[in-house]
Amino acid sequence: MKKQYLEIGQIVSTQGIKGEVRVQPWCDYAEFLLDFDLLYFDQGKAEVEIENARVQKNVVVMKLKGMDTVEQAQKLRNKVLFMNRDDIELEDEVYFVQDLIGLKVVDKDDPSIEYGELVEVSQTGANDVYHIKFADGSIKLIPAIPSVVITTDIENNVMEIRPLKGLFDDED
Repeated sequence: MKKQYLEIGQIVSTQGIKGEVRVQPWCDYAEFLLDFDLLYFDQGKAEVEIENARVQKNVVVMKLKGMDTVEQAQKLRNKVLFMNRDDIELEDEVYFVQDLIGLKVVDKDDPSIEYGELVEVSQTGANDVYHIKFADGSIKLIPAIPSVVITTDIENNVMEIRPLKGLFDDED
């Protein structure tokens, strides 16, 4: 089941004396956070209005409504920010990492071959890399490219792949 509220970043420190906070984004690019007027704390239980935001190097500096002093902002340190998935419309074949984690990974050409579970996504620059945990506990990596990842079905919790030759040790 897809979570309604998704982790999007963490407040790591304060900025200046007027209550701004520095947010470490947990998304593909920091500018993504600039699209929001409203974010949430406590897995969606508490709304927080964004008065303004800007990217500064690899973090986002935000001014949150009601946070007007450095002392108020300091109390938010280490809090995780959440977004409501309904606030963003993703393009086709683009997924939230949190929706990918836990997918069962099977062979496209022989669905009876279950490789394991997708447990982590690494961003390498050129393409993402999916970490698949096999039944024996080993972790194998696959590139998240169209020739390997054939279908991703979030609703049915399954990803079909066609491994490249030699990708897994036991392949020909």
